[in-house]
Amino acid sequence: MTEVIVDISVSLDGYVTGPNVSIDNGLGDGGEALHSWVFEGNDQDRKVLDDAFEATGAVIQGRNLFDIIDAPKGWNDEMGYGAKPTGEVNPPIFVVTHSAPAKTRLGDRFRFVTDGVESAVAQAKEVAGGKDVFVMGGGQICHQVLAAGLADVLRLHVAPVVLGDGTRLFPAVAAPTYALDLVESISTPAAQHITYRVRKAG
Repeated sequence: MTEVIVDISVSLDGYVTGPNVSIDNGLGDGGEALHSWVFEGNDQDRKVLDDAFEATGAVIQGRNLFDIIDAPKGWNDEMGYGAKPTGEVNPPIFVVTHSAPAKTRLGDRFRFVTDGVESAVAQAKEVAGGKDVFVMGGGQICHQVLAAGLADVLRLHVAPVVLGDGTRLFPAVAAPTYALDLVESISTPAAQHITYRVRKAG
């Protein structure tokens, strides 16, 4: 059964980027440390990443993240979703946006959804082929999916870094309450991989 999994790396103080995010500085100042587990982690970290990639049938992301990875310094021909080479089979990616761009650098695996996260989740489930839908960011889209009650699972990769500022995963004000049940916790020197099941209202 297809589940919707919010899956994102976060600092100890709750940021998914550092400050001063820009097209050429997509993770913000110091934000690269959030993803050290992906590129410099041990076998356990790699298994977490590989298992997630194998389980992914479709991906949802926000327009800000898309603009960064589609920019000249974003993803390249050797790197795709899940830190996999683009030559491998990569899942379709749904970008939630107010308007689709006139052209893209990275090709046609991106599909632009202009009528909200609910529509993006529905479309992603249709093409996931029984696998899961992964919401990979940025923080605003992850929060929207959680706030709308659309997520089944929240998986956090908590990096051992304090950023002090940047993009919050959970807004400081007007944030809804999520009831979560711990499913799994994997500890490595590079990250704490924590998986929660989101308890549905009612």
